[in-house]
Amino acid sequence: MAVNLPPPDPAALHRVAGVELGVAMAGIKKAQRRDLLVMRLAPGATVAGVFTRNRFCAAPVLVCRKNLRNKVRALVVNTGNANAGTGEDGMKRALQVCSELARLAGCKPGEVLPFSTGVIMEPLPVERIVAGLPHALEAKSDWLAAAEAIMTTDTVPKAFSRKVKLSSGEATVTGIAKGAGMIRPDMATMLGFVATDAAVPRPALNKLVKRAADRSFNCITVDGDTSTNDSFILAATGAGPAARTRKNLGLLEEAITEVSAQLAQAIVRDGEGATKFVTVRVERGRSAEESRRVAYAIAHSPLVKTAFFASDPNLGRILAAIGNAGVALDTARVDLFIDEVLVARRGGRNPRYREEDARSAMAKPEFTVRALLNRGRAEATVWTCDFSFDYVKINAEYRT
Repeated sequence: MAVNLPPPDPAALHRVAGVELGVAMAGIKKAQRRDLLVMRLAPGATVAGVFTRNRFCAAPVLVCRKNLRNKVRALVVNTGNANAGTGEDGMKRALQVCSELARLAGCKPGEVLPFSTGVIMEPLPVERIVAGLPHALEAKSDWLAAAEAIMTTDTVPKAFSRKVKLSSGEATVTGIAKGAGMIRPDMATMLGFVATDAAVPRPALNKLVKRAADRSFNCITVDGDTSTNDSFILAATGAGPAARTRKNLGLLEEAITEVSAQLAQAIVRDGEGATKFVTVRVERGRSAEESRRVAYAIAHSPLVKTAFFASDPNLGRILAAIGNAGVALDTARVDLFIDEVLVARRGGRNPRYREEDARSAMAKPEFTVRALLNRGRAEATVWTCDFSFDYVKINAEYRT
């Protein structure tokens, strides 16, 4: 159940000059479904990325980290199999996919970035992927089809677009992402790809992708688990206007961050079994890092998230989570709000608080939890969802 998340409007997804998309049905896990995406880039494109910090990262992540040092001409994404926890054999299979795509696309294997998502510890069916590559290269697909091809337990494809005026012309930014579970930021989402036709120098792009991730994908959590395959890639094809001045880079970064934030929030709205979209904002902290720690302590707590699902203002759970964040707080200064309802004041129950007011706020499909630490001027925002019966069912039946 996606929370207020309609499918993307194909007409609102702008083509990015310098990007060619191709989707195929390779039968990786299920027959007759789009599960293979090839993205070809113009020769002058620059590419940057950030990846999972999970030490058991997948074979394609290791290959991508290495190949990003080179010029990148193509990306290949498969669903249905993560190629993680597969050891040396998984590396061989990831490299085999790169070699075959390079042969077909007329580039070098080191110029290909591979991505996989799906079940962990299963051998990658490389022969099916290789057989599907010619079909993907022949296809002339759009961004909606690309978004559908990278889905796993997602119920809705995730894609957004923006145009931004630079001094040298109008640039396009379009992105897709997938993810609904095993979402916790230790870089980004499970898989996210954003492309622009602007020309951006690689050093600037490397900085931009990290800042965009920190303001979008690194602000979400569904269940607190960091995937083995998390990858966020930003490509600038150079087929459009140049973004080299501080002003133009700032304008472009704003557009890229906006698209990335929309994608990140879409992942939470489509969280496995989610019925509520919850913004957790911690204000008046001593530092941004301190504020983030408190926000994630709230957003990761299973007891808090199940209370969200029940619309149950058992709000001592939130105070307990704040106290468990590992921050040396003076709890007698902490205020807590659910939307505009002041629940706790100076570390204790607000004398004017009425439980029915908080219950009414929590019954909405979207609401905000605000914690005021009252010890500084820093703040942080995290987006999360509730834990429902369906979350357990989906993950209990994931491999069946």
